[in-house]
Amino acid sequence: MLYFKLHLIRHGLTQGNLDGRYIGSGTDLPLCEEGRAQLAQLKARFAYPAAEVVFTSPLLRATQTAELLYPGVRTLPLQDLREMAFGVFENRPITELAADPAFAAWMDPASQTVPEGAESREAFARRTDGMLMKLFEFMIKSQIHEAACVTHGGVILNMMARHVLPQRRPEDWMTDPGCGYSLRLDTAMWMRDHLAEAYDVVPPGYLDEEPAPAPDYLDL
Repeated sequence: MLYFKLHLIRHGLTQGNLDGRYIGSGTDLPLCEEGRAQLAQLKARFAYPAAEVVFTSPLLRATQTAELLYPGVRTLPLQDLREMAFGVFENRPITELAADPAFAAWMDPASQTVPEGAESREAFARRTDGMLMKLFEFMIKSQIHEAACVTHGGVILNMMARHVLPQRRPEDWMTDPGCGYSLRLDTAMWMRDHLAEAYDVVPPGYLDEEPAPAPDYLDL
């Protein structure tokens, strides 16, 4: 059976991650030195899957990750792959936000509050919801059988929870910086169900090793 394969990869670390700041699409940070070193280490230890083209978020942390993991491969930055905009909460320390009642209200899943300058959950869901199938549709029409997509944790969670088997809660698709999931579908799956199948992690073998304790990076 002929499958079309797409590898979703979370971007590498930024200084905002290390500083514990709340970073969305309103802060365009580059990779930090630790982030570049971590990606180089992952690439040295594991073989990342091949890609004929790399879709990316337009933000620096994603485009730079794509350049490091897939040098020389054609990249296609897409606006709808960017992270959610956090408005007035953007780039603030999480320790400071934890004491802010307005932030607590926004974190309530039942809340309809939208901070000034931020993107609502509904708008973010609409923007990212169909992106996975749009990428596969482009691949099918262009006869690109294997591609990568370097984007953000929140985007990956949203796409995976809505369009990927096995079905899981969004938070169950969380992944480490520089890592992600390999998906596949055939044309019948796309036409019938608009669902893809998760069949491996990126890079392959990453979860087979004993994981080291890692901080909870806030920048998705």
